[in-house]
Amino acid sequence: MTPALLCVAAYVAGSIPFGLVVARAKRVDLRAVGSGNIGATNVARALGKPWAIVVLLADAAKGFAPVVLGRHLGLPARDVALAGLAAIVGHMFTIFLRGRGGKGVATSLGVALALSPPAALCGLGLYVVAYALLRLSSVGSLLGIWSFPVFATLLGGLARPYLVLATAVALLVTARHRQNIARLLRGEEKKT
Repeated sequence: MTPALLCVAAYVAGSIPFGLVVARAKRVDLRAVGSGNIGATNVARALGKPWAIVVLLADAAKGFAPVVLGRHLGLPARDVALAGLAAIVGHMFTIFLRGRGGKGVATSLGVALALSPPAALCGLGLYVVAYALLRLSSVGSLLGIWSFPVFATLLGGLARPYLVLATAVALLVTARHRQNIARLLRGEEKKT
């Protein structure tokens, strides 16, 4: 498999809106509920936590699979990083919803788990603690996404292209959270 083909496949797989698919199967229009987002947090609001976990795992798998496959094929770190980025961008700007998509947190988690499980689990742990204390998924998501490159650097062993990817993804996810950040600054962000 060539790097270009892996990136295209990663983008298409990343574009599958699992939250929307699950909600439609339950006869719910996810984009008309809660925040209108297609991710696991809004699925939790609309359908409950068990379905949110299903969506979280499916969205994470979209990021995990292309990175693991690229590494298994022995592709250079740069190409594997691009495949991971393609999956995340696919989730954020899905071809199946005319370029509209989710915020990329779960898919980013999948990529992170494939690159450095210890650093990814540390970031996930930070999310869990922040969410448990504040009940604000956006705060936990942002802390988790930004902590991954920090933990990966502290733990060592991650190639430079992966650290560049982690930082670029943190910037993208933060940009996708701009409305949440504005609500946080105004004290209007809804707890889940």
